[in-house]
Amino acid sequence: MTSRRRAATAAVALSCGAALLAGAASTGAVAAADDPDGEGDLTGKSAQQIADTALHELLAAQSLRLRTRTTADSTQLDLTLDRAGNCAGTISKGPLGRIEIIKRGIQVWLKPDAAFWKGQLPGSEGTTAADKYKDTYLHGTTKGDAVLQSLSDACDLKAFQKSATGHDKSSSATPSPSRTPSPTATATLTKGRPTTFEGTPVLPVVKKAKGAVQTVYVAINGKHYPLKLTAEADHETGTILLSNYDIPVSTKTPAPSDTVDISSVKELEEGQGEPNA
Repeated sequence: MTSRRRAATAAVALSCGAALLAGAASTGAVAAADDPDGEGDLTGKSAQQIADTALHELLAAQSLRLRTRTTADSTQLDLTLDRAGNCAGTISKGPLGRIEIIKRGIQVWLKPDAAFWKGQLPGSEGTTAADKYKDTYLHGTTKGDAVLQSLSDACDLKAFQKSATGHDKSSSATPSPSRTPSPTATATLTKGRPTTFEGTPVLPVVKKAKGAVQTVYVAINGKHYPLKLTAEADHETGTILLSNYDIPVSTKTPAPSDTVDISSVKELEEGQGEPNA
Protein backbone atom coordinates (compact mmCIF):
# COMPACT_ATOMS: atom_id res chain seq x y z
CA MET A 1 0.00 0.00 0.00
CA THR A 2 2.68 2.51 0.92
CA SER A 3 6.37 2.33 0.09
CA ARG A 4 9.05 1.93 2.72
CA ARG A 5 10.93 4.81 1.19
CA ARG A 6 7.97 7.13 1.68
CA ALA A 7 7.52 5.99 5.27
CA ALA A 8 11.21 6.52 5.96
CA THR A 9 11.02 10.05 4.53
CA ALA A 10 8.31 10.92 7.04
CA ALA A 11 10.47 9.71 9.92
CA VAL A 12 13.46 11.72 8.68
CA ALA A 13 11.33 14.85 8.38
CA LEU A 14 10.33 14.44 12.01
CA SER A 15 13.84 13.98 13.36
CA CYS A 16 15.24 16.91 11.42
CA GLY A 17 13.23 19.50 13.32
CA ALA A 18 14.76 19.11 16.73
CA ALA A 19 18.23 19.09 15.23
CA LEU A 20 17.73 22.77 14.41
CA LEU A 21 17.18 23.56 18.07
CA ALA A 22 20.13 21.45 19.14
CA GLY A 23 22.32 23.39 16.75
CA ALA A 24 21.17 26.72 18.13
CA ALA A 25 21.97 25.61 21.65
CA SER A 26 25.46 24.26 21.14
CA THR A 27 27.75 27.16 20.32
CA GLY A 28 29.96 29.21 22.57
CA ALA A 29 30.09 32.56 20.75
CA VAL A 30 27.29 34.76 22.09
CA ALA A 31 26.31 38.33 21.26
CA ALA A 32 23.67 40.55 22.87
CA ALA A 33 20.75 42.15 21.03
CA ASP A 34 20.98 45.80 20.05
CA ASP A 35 17.43 46.53 21.21
CA PRO A 36 16.12 44.59 24.22
CA ASP A 37 12.77 46.44 24.34
CA GLY A 38 9.83 44.03 24.37
CA GLU A 39 11.84 41.04 25.52
CA GLY A 40 9.89 40.57 28.75
CA ASP A 41 11.76 38.55 31.35
CA LEU A 42 14.22 37.51 28.66
CA THR A 43 15.74 40.97 28.89
CA GLY A 44 19.33 40.68 30.01
CA LYS A 45 19.60 37.00 29.17
CA SER A 46 22.16 35.92 26.61
CA ALA A 47 21.24 34.19 23.37
CA GLN A 48 22.74 30.98 24.77
CA GLN A 49 20.63 31.18 27.94
CA ILE A 50 17.47 31.71 25.90
CA ALA A 51 18.27 28.79 23.60
CA ASP A 52 18.95 26.56 26.61
CA THR A 53 15.63 27.59 28.19
CA ALA A 54 13.73 26.84 24.98
CA LEU A 55 15.39 23.44 24.76
CA HIS A 56 14.40 22.70 28.37
CA GLU A 57 10.75 23.52 27.65
CA LEU A 58 10.75 21.31 24.55
CA LEU A 59 12.21 18.37 26.47
CA ALA A 60 9.58 18.79 29.22
CA ALA A 61 6.63 18.69 26.82
CA GLN A 62 4.30 15.70 27.11
CA SER A 63 2.62 16.43 23.78
CA LEU A 64 2.68 19.03 21.01
CA ARG A 65 1.68 19.80 17.45
CA LEU A 66 4.45 19.64 14.86
CA ARG A 67 4.35 21.03 11.32
CA THR A 68 7.27 20.72 8.91
CA ARG A 69 8.22 21.73 5.40
CA THR A 70 11.46 21.86 3.45
CA THR A 71 12.43 22.79 -0.08
CA ALA A 72 14.65 19.69 -0.24
CA ASP A 73 11.65 17.34 -0.24
CA SER A 74 7.90 17.60 -0.79
CA THR A 75 7.14 15.80 2.48
CA GLN A 76 5.15 17.85 4.98
CA LEU A 77 4.02 16.74 8.42
CA ASP A 78 1.12 18.13 10.44
CA LEU A 79 0.91 15.92 13.50
CA THR A 80 -0.17 16.16 17.11
CA LEU A 81 1.94 13.63 19.01
CA ASP A 82 2.81 12.63 22.55
CA ARG A 83 5.48 10.81 24.52
CA ALA A 84 3.40 7.61 24.55
CA GLY A 85 3.68 7.36 20.77
CA ASN A 86 0.10 8.39 20.02
CA CYS A 87 -0.55 10.80 17.17
CA ALA A 88 -3.14 12.24 14.81
CA GLY A 89 -2.69 14.33 11.70
CA THR A 90 -1.45 14.16 8.13
CA ILE A 91 1.66 13.24 6.16
CA SER A 92 1.74 14.88 2.74
CA LYS A 93 3.93 14.29 -0.30
CA GLY A 94 2.59 17.22 -2.31
CA PRO A 95 1.30 16.12 -5.74
CA LEU A 96 1.99 12.49 -4.78
CA GLY A 97 -0.85 12.61 -2.27
CA ARG A 98 -1.60 12.81 1.42
CA ILE A 99 -2.28 10.30 4.17
CA GLU A 100 -4.32 10.96 7.29
CA ILE A 101 -2.87 8.98 10.20
CA ILE A 102 -4.25 8.12 13.63
CA LYS A 103 -2.20 6.05 16.06
CA ARG A 104 -3.22 4.83 19.51
CA GLY A 105 -0.75 2.45 21.09
CA ILE A 106 0.04 -0.20 18.47
CA GLN A 107 -3.20 0.46 16.56
CA VAL A 108 -2.85 2.52 13.37
CA TRP A 109 -5.45 3.91 10.98
CA LEU A 110 -4.51 5.41 7.61
CA LYS A 111 -6.73 7.23 5.11
CA PRO A 112 -4.92 7.95 1.82
CA ASP A 113 -6.43 10.46 -0.59
CA ALA A 114 -7.14 9.86 -4.27
CA ALA A 115 -3.84 11.39 -5.40
CA PHE A 116 -1.95 8.93 -3.22
CA TRP A 117 -3.74 5.89 -4.64
CA LYS A 118 -3.26 7.08 -8.20
CA GLY A 119 0.42 7.67 -7.54
CA GLN A 120 0.86 4.22 -6.01
CA LEU A 121 -1.02 2.14 -8.56
CA PRO A 122 -0.83 2.50 -12.35
CA GLY A 123 -3.63 3.53 -14.66
CA SER A 124 -7.15 2.41 -13.85
CA GLU A 125 -6.00 0.45 -10.79
CA GLY A 126 -5.21 3.65 -8.92
CA THR A 127 -8.57 5.15 -9.86
CA THR A 128 -10.36 1.97 -8.81
CA ALA A 129 -8.60 1.91 -5.42
CA ALA A 130 -9.30 5.62 -4.88
CA ASP A 131 -13.02 5.03 -5.50
CA LYS A 132 -13.18 1.80 -3.49
CA TYR A 133 -11.47 3.20 -0.41
CA LYS A 134 -12.81 6.75 -0.54
CA ASP A 135 -13.49 7.97 3.02
CA THR A 136 -12.24 4.63 4.36
CA TYR A 137 -9.50 4.07 6.91
CA LEU A 138 -7.04 1.20 6.54
CA HIS A 139 -6.44 -0.39 9.94
CA GLY A 140 -3.56 -2.47 11.23
CA THR A 141 -0.98 -2.69 13.99
CA THR A 142 2.67 -1.79 14.23
CA LYS A 143 3.38 -5.35 15.35
CA GLY A 144 1.68 -6.84 12.33
CA ASP A 145 3.00 -4.60 9.56
CA ALA A 146 6.57 -3.35 9.08
CA VAL A 147 5.44 -0.48 6.86
CA LEU A 148 2.99 0.76 9.50
CA GLN A 149 5.79 0.55 12.06
CA SER A 150 8.06 2.65 9.84
CA LEU A 151 5.37 5.20 9.07
CA SER A 152 4.47 5.47 12.74
CA ASP A 153 8.03 6.50 13.61
CA ALA A 154 6.80 10.00 12.79
CA CYS A 155 4.59 9.77 15.90
CA ASP A 156 7.52 9.35 18.29
CA LEU A 157 7.77 12.54 20.36
CA LYS A 158 10.44 10.96 22.57
CA ALA A 159 12.67 10.46 19.51
CA PHE A 160 12.08 14.06 18.47
CA GLN A 161 13.04 15.27 21.94
CA LYS A 162 16.10 13.02 21.98
CA SER A 163 17.30 14.50 18.70
CA ALA A 164 16.91 17.95 20.26
CA THR A 165 19.72 17.13 22.68
CA GLY A 166 22.09 16.66 19.76
CA HIS A 167 22.95 13.09 20.76
CA ASP A 168 20.69 11.27 18.30
CA LYS A 169 23.06 9.69 15.79
CA SER A 170 20.25 9.30 13.24
CA SER A 171 20.20 13.07 12.76
CA SER A 172 23.32 12.73 10.59
CA ALA A 173 21.06 11.40 7.85
CA THR A 174 18.80 14.44 7.72
CA PRO A 175 18.48 16.62 4.61
CA SER A 176 20.95 19.46 4.20
CA PRO A 177 18.69 22.33 5.39
CA SER A 178 18.20 20.49 8.66
CA ARG A 179 21.79 19.43 9.20
CA THR A 180 23.58 21.42 11.88
CA PRO A 181 27.19 22.56 11.46
CA SER A 182 29.85 20.84 13.51
CA PRO A 183 30.02 22.13 17.10
CA THR A 184 33.70 22.85 16.47
CA ALA A 185 32.88 25.19 13.57
CA THR A 186 33.22 28.93 14.13
CA ALA A 187 29.71 30.18 14.86
CA THR A 188 27.86 33.15 16.29
CA LEU A 189 24.69 32.99 18.34
CA THR A 190 22.76 36.26 18.63
CA LYS A 191 19.42 37.59 19.76
CA GLY A 192 17.27 39.21 17.09
CA ARG A 193 14.62 41.86 17.60
CA PRO A 194 11.28 40.89 19.18
CA THR A 195 8.58 40.09 16.64
CA THR A 196 5.36 38.07 16.48
CA PHE A 197 4.57 34.63 15.15
CA GLU A 198 0.94 33.60 14.66
CA GLY A 199 -0.03 36.42 17.02
CA THR A 200 2.43 35.44 19.78
CA PRO A 201 5.38 37.68 20.76
CA VAL A 202 8.63 35.84 20.08
CA LEU A 203 12.34 36.52 20.32
CA PRO A 204 14.53 35.11 17.53
CA VAL A 205 17.83 33.43 18.41
CA VAL A 206 20.04 33.21 15.33
CA LYS A 207 23.02 30.95 14.69
CA LYS A 208 25.34 31.46 11.72
CA ALA A 209 28.14 29.08 10.78
CA LYS A 210 29.75 27.94 7.52
CA GLY A 211 27.16 29.70 5.40
CA ALA A 212 24.22 28.15 7.25
CA VAL A 213 21.69 30.24 9.17
CA GLN A 214 19.44 28.71 11.82
CA THR A 215 16.81 30.62 13.75
CA VAL A 216 14.74 29.62 16.78
CA TYR A 217 11.74 31.82 17.62
CA VAL A 218 11.15 31.63 21.39
CA ALA A 219 7.93 32.67 23.12
CA ILE A 220 8.52 35.81 25.20
CA ASN A 221 5.53 35.52 27.54
CA GLY A 222 4.78 32.61 29.85
CA LYS A 223 6.81 29.47 29.27
CA HIS A 224 9.56 30.13 26.77
CA TYR A 225 8.60 27.49 24.24
CA PRO A 226 10.34 27.26 20.86
CA LEU A 227 7.53 28.00 18.40
CA LYS A 228 9.28 28.22 15.05
CA LEU A 229 12.59 26.91 13.78
CA THR A 230 14.06 27.75 10.38
CA ALA A 231 17.25 26.74 8.60
CA GLU A 232 18.91 27.98 5.41
CA ALA A 233 21.85 26.14 3.89
CA ASP A 234 23.06 25.11 0.44
CA HIS A 235 20.24 27.08 -1.20
CA GLU A 236 17.64 25.00 0.67
CA THR A 237 15.33 25.99 3.51
CA GLY A 238 13.52 24.07 6.23
CA THR A 239 10.83 25.19 8.65
CA ILE A 240 9.49 23.53 11.80
CA LEU A 241 6.44 24.91 13.62
CA LEU A 242 5.72 23.79 17.20
CA SER A 243 2.50 24.57 19.07
CA ASN A 244 -0.24 23.14 21.31
CA TYR A 245 2.26 22.19 23.99
CA ASP A 246 0.83 19.69 26.51
CA ILE A 247 -2.58 19.58 24.81
CA PRO A 248 -3.43 15.85 24.71
CA VAL A 249 -3.68 13.98 21.43
CA SER A 250 -7.30 13.27 20.55
CA THR A 251 -8.43 9.82 21.65
CA LYS A 252 -11.05 9.61 18.90
CA THR A 253 -10.57 6.70 16.51
CA PRO A 254 -12.52 5.76 13.37
CA ALA A 255 -15.70 3.72 13.73
CA PRO A 256 -15.41 0.07 12.64
CA SER A 257 -17.92 0.80 9.87
CA ASP A 258 -15.45 3.30 8.38
CA THR A 259 -12.45 0.95 8.38
CA VAL A 260 -11.09 -2.07 6.54
CA ASP A 261 -8.19 -4.27 7.55
CA ILE A 262 -5.02 -3.22 5.78
CA SER A 263 -4.47 -6.80 4.65
CA SER A 264 -7.48 -6.43 2.33
CA VAL A 265 -5.53 -4.08 0.05
CA LYS A 266 -2.36 -6.15 -0.22
CA GLU A 267 -3.48 -7.68 -3.50
CA LEU A 268 -3.65 -4.21 -5.05
CA GLU A 269 0.13 -3.92 -5.01
CA GLU A 270 0.98 -7.54 -5.76
CA GLY A 271 2.94 -7.70 -8.94
CA GLN A 272 3.37 -3.91 -9.01
CA GLY A 273 6.90 -3.89 -7.58
CA GLU A 274 8.19 -0.94 -5.58
CA PRO A 275 5.70 1.99 -5.76
CA ASN A 276 6.93 5.37 -6.87
CA ALA A 277 8.21 7.46 -3.97
